[in-house]
Amino acid sequence: MPRTPHLDLPDLSTRRAVVTGGSDGIGLGIAQRLAAAGAEVVLPVRNRTKGEAAVARIRDAHPSARISLRDLDLASLRSVAALGRDLRDEGRPIHVLVNNAGVMTPPERQTTEDGFELQLGTNHLGHVALVAHLLPLLSAGRARVTSQISVAARSGSMSWNDVNWETLYDGRRAYSQSKIAFGLFALELDRRSGANGWGITSNLSHPGVAPTSLLTARPELGRDRDTPQIAVIRRLSRAGILLGTPESAALPALYAATSPQARGGRLYGPDGPGHLGGGPAEHRLFPPLRDPVEAGRVWRVSEELTSVPLTIAGTA
Repeated sequence: MPRTPHLDLPDLSTRRAVVTGGSDGIGLGIAQRLAAAGAEVVLPVRNRTKGEAAVARIRDAHPSARISLRDLDLASLRSVAALGRDLRDEGRPIHVLVNNAGVMTPPERQTTEDGFELQLGTNHLGHVALVAHLLPLLSAGRARVTSQISVAARSGSMSWNDVNWETLYDGRRAYSQSKIAFGLFALELDRRSGANGWGITSNLSHPGVAPTSLLTARPELGRDRDTPQIAVIRRLSRAGILLGTPESAALPALYAATSPQARGGRLYGPDGPGHLGGGPAEHRLFPPLRDPVEAGRVWRVSEELTSVPLTIAGTA
């Protein structure tokens, strides 16, 4: 079995952390490590049964863990708004937000509750709306916001002529676009926070390649069996060849979200060959993420599509 690189987390006992996609896979690993470091962890989940199982697993390993569930479907702006309202009503600052949840390559085009292509709507716009609703709490906590992208964002571009993939749907290109858009948004969040004094630090992470549920059978996505790729990924991961494990794949996001050395506007991923597996390290931004003009356009279009203002009362 491959060894998981070691990563010490700082004491997080005074921190409140929110992790999306924390009911299984990499997100569960992130939530468990944050809880073990003392953070109070809020897990917004789409499936309560899976969420309860995740909480039980974390508490089995760490009986004193402070962890709670909330309801969230990132494919529904109504659900995102409800979570934002509930957390704002609680009035407690958020110190860490890990935007980790996502879906990958439905074989046929699907849409969210609001009519967006599913990957754009879930991976990007749902998280944009979540950040917008939580901005006052993130600012109050001088939060670190870490957004999980993908090696799929290494190439490709925004399909501005058909951002919703209403014609000539291509699942892989749509996935890549969703991660490029999300990466550009997160970088623009860091720039705007600095310009407006919000106190939020925003950076990026990517997990490399590891066996997770993204490419497994997902009937709700129209995929009734595991993809051929996941079988290869599992074999290579078990053998410790090139690829990471679910445990090592969580480390870049954990480093980006908690390390005193991690900075805003930067990308963190595995340090192994091809950046596919290994311990966390800073990487140069992928080429599609380097244009601040494109990032500003993503910010404006995302704000229009979600109809949620990306600002804090009394600031620009």
